[in-house]
Amino acid sequence: MEIVLLQRIEKLGQMGDVVSVKDGYARNFLLPLGKALRATKSNLVRFETERAQLEVRNLEQRGEAEAAAAKLNGQQFVIIRQASEAGSLYGSVTSRDVAEIATEGGFTIERGQVVLDRPVKELGLHPVRVVLHPEVAATISVNVARSKEEATLQATGKSIQDLRAEEDTAAEFEIAELFDDIGGAADDEGESPLVGGESTLIEEPKTG
Repeated sequence: MEIVLLQRIEKLGQMGDVVSVKDGYARNFLLPLGKALRATKSNLVRFETERAQLEVRNLEQRGEAEAAAAKLNGQQFVIIRQASEAGSLYGSVTSRDVAEIATEGGFTIERGQVVLDRPVKELGLHPVRVVLHPEVAATISVNVARSKEEATLQATGKSIQDLRAEEDTAAEFEIAELFDDIGGAADDEGESPLVGGESTLIEEPKTG
């Protein structure tokens, strides 16, 4: 289906471009959301008539989006989830979850504005792109952890794998020290009573 875009659509075109898209994409998304019109002669004439108004409205919306992006960009939001010791979530974090947690944090974000290539299924810090306007986007960080304490640790730049490696190293060090202590105690108990490091030889009296 050929359509004329009423706003910039990423990877598709700019406002006023006439492009060809799949019928389902046009009918289910672009047309009902007012992002495009069928590229008929009457609609093309209508677009040119309303183009100036559309461009003014787009500039206003872009300005509002840029102001919101300045506040949103770089923000970090904590999502608490259950996960295995290896860090795999029992479930996943979706775009809806991200939109809800950001909205709770004081930002108005809709699910459709959150861009996730795939659901988040691991603990850790995950960068997430939020499209506030066809020409404006912000990047936030989603801190997925099993507890607030773990989230605080991850916020310092340490992953759950780093923490586990540190714990393993500490445990190995403690075991090594324990064996050193045991070995030292054994040496102390088996030490011969030597004076000055030399042994004292006692000769038996000779007979005959």
